[in-house]
Amino acid sequence: MKSSEKIRVLGKGITAQAISEKFDNVTLYDDNNFNDYDINSNEITIVSPGIPPFNEMVKNSTNIISDYDFLYEDIPFSIWISGTNGKTTTTQMCQHLLEEYGSVAGGNIGTPIAKLDKNSKIWILETSSFTLHYTNKAKPNLYILLPISEDHITWHGSFKEYKNSKLKPLDFMNEGEIAIVPKEFEKYKTNATLITYDNSDELAEKLNIDKSKVNFKEPFLLDAILALACKKIIFDECDYGKINLFKVDEHKVEEFYDKKNRLWVNDSKATNIDATMNALKSYENKKIHLILGGDDKGANIEPLFASLKNKNIEIYAIGSNYKRIFTLSQKYLLKCNKTNNLENTVKKIDEKYQENDVAILSPAASSLDQFKSYAHRGKLFKELVYSLSKY
Repeated sequence: MKSSEKIRVLGKGITAQAISEKFDNVTLYDDNNFNDYDINSNEITIVSPGIPPFNEMVKNSTNIISDYDFLYEDIPFSIWISGTNGKTTTTQMCQHLLEEYGSVAGGNIGTPIAKLDKNSKIWILETSSFTLHYTNKAKPNLYILLPISEDHITWHGSFKEYKNSKLKPLDFMNEGEIAIVPKEFEKYKTNATLITYDNSDELAEKLNIDKSKVNFKEPFLLDAILALACKKIIFDECDYGKINLFKVDEHKVEEFYDKKNRLWVNDSKATNIDATMNALKSYENKKIHLILGGDDKGANIEPLFASLKNKNIEIYAIGSNYKRIFTLSQKYLLKCNKTNNLENTVKKIDEKYQENDVAILSPAASSLDQFKSYAHRGKLFKELVYSLSKY
C-alpha cells in the first residue's frame, strides 16, 4: 500500500481504530457520517468485521475488502483458527505452545492484526466468520477448523452462508499448505492437504498424539489436541508438559462450589447449542439443572432439546427467548421452569438441589438481551451462587 493512498473504514470499533492509528489518510465511517462517503469513489474500503452485509453502508460501497486482505502482504507465516466453538481456547493454547518460537496471537481476540508485529515469525489468528465473509485474497499457511454448527444466522442470512464463510480459506490455500477440518468436509476441493477428523480420538490417532497424556476433558480436549497438532506439524514436537500447564479462561465450563460444597458450572460463553451440548457431556451421570436462554440470534435451537430428551435434566428458562425454550421443553417432555432472570433461577435451583446434582449455566444464546456481555452474565451467576446461605 502506498503511504499517500486514502483508506476508508466502515465502522469505528477496535479493528477500525487500529487501522486508523497504524496508517495515514484513514477516514472512519458509521451511520452518523456515512452521508459524507463518496459512493462513486474507487478508494479502498475496509469493512469492520461486526458490520453485516445487509448494512446500508456495505450495500452502498465498492472496493470492499477485509483487514486481512488489506494487510496480507505483511502477514508472516500464519495459523488461522476458526469454527463455531473453541476458537479462542485453541488460539490461546497454540500461542502458549509456540511463543518460544516467536509467535504472536490476535485477530478476533486480543490484538487486531493491524497492531501485530509483522516481524514476528508466526501469527496465530482467531478468525471469525464475519472477517472471512469479506476476505477474498488472504489465506493461512495452516488452517485449523473446529466443528461448525448453527450460529450468527441473523448476520449471515442462512446456515449455508455461515458455513461457506468458514470454508473460504480453503479456496485460496496452496499446495503444501495444511488444513485440519471436520470429516464432513473431506471432499472439499482445495489445493491444501486436508487432515480430517470426527472427534479428538480420531485426530489424536492420525497425528500420533497420545491422548492419555493430555490433562483436559471435552470440550477442551479437542482444542488441546489441535494445538498440539500445530506444533507437531510445524516443528515435529509434541509438548504434553507445556499444554498441561495451560489455564482455561473464566466462563468456559468453569467448575466452582457454593458454601454447601455443591457443584455449579459457569459456562456463560456457550452462546450456541453446540457449545451447550459439548459442555453437558461431562456431567451425564448426574441430574443437571440447566440454565438456558438469551438472544439465540435466529439459530435453530430445537436440536438441543431433541438431544436432551430422556436425560435427567431440568431446565430453567431466562432471557428474551424463554417462551421458545418453554415451548420446546414441552414438546420434548422436559421439565422447564420459567424463572426469567438469573436471581430467580439460582434461588429456585438452591431449593431443588439434591446430592450428586450439578447446576450449569450454559445458555446456548447471546447475553446482550439482559447483560453487558457473557462475562457480565457469568460473573453475576457466580456472585449469586456464592451469596447463597450455608444453611
